[in-house]
Amino acid sequence: MKLVVQEFLSLDGVSQGPGAPEEDTSDGFERGGWFVPHLDEEFERLAGGWLGEADALLFGRRTYQNFARDWPAMTDHPLAGIMNGLPKYVASRSLTTAGWDPTTILSGDVPAQVAELKRQPGRELQIHGSARLAQSLLAAGLIDTLRLVIAPVVVGQGRRLFPDGGAPAGLRLAEHRTTPGGLSVHVFETAGAPGFGTYGGGGEGGAGSQGLVNTEGRTTPRAA
Repeated sequence: MKLVVQEFLSLDGVSQGPGAPEEDTSDGFERGGWFVPHLDEEFERLAGGWLGEADALLFGRRTYQNFARDWPAMTDHPLAGIMNGLPKYVASRSLTTAGWDPTTILSGDVPAQVAELKRQPGRELQIHGSARLAQSLLAAGLIDTLRLVIAPVVVGQGRRLFPDGGAPAGLRLAEHRTTPGGLSVHVFETAGAPGFGTYGGGGEGGAGSQGLVNTEGRTTPRAA
């Protein structure tokens, strides 16, 4: 299976509590629900298509507990049958039981267990939310695809998907679209380690006048 991350983000990179004010108030977060005003029918159709590609779901403990609390009660939601019925895995050192069936608890060496899940036949193993888990699996080189949906809002507080000090990663943009509600949808494929370069070649025009010097020493001419 491919390991796919799906995250809702603000423009300043916050991923905490997108769906409701009370969804995740940990660490004093008071600005939940910032994603909801930008939902539209086009994105809901897109999200439904993504979920239709999943053969299993993977969560961190906090996101799992939030989903396990909410989704069984959302019987009228068009995606509830899929969400509630798919096999689920939760990475946790503290959970000993999980009531949102069918669920398997992953403890111990989570990256190794996720790597084993990826070797199983199937389409997508999807991570929804669970930013800290996504960060650790990206650092371990296990993520194949990131679907990042950016809302046109600056939240100003909360946990970010990519905090300072995280592992670097190279990405390739595979798809991009904007929905009528202003959601910017970016689909990235992971591409190994990122490249780094130096902008500018010196000369009379100063730094940047001669083009972009990449890590191999070649200069790419600037557009006129």
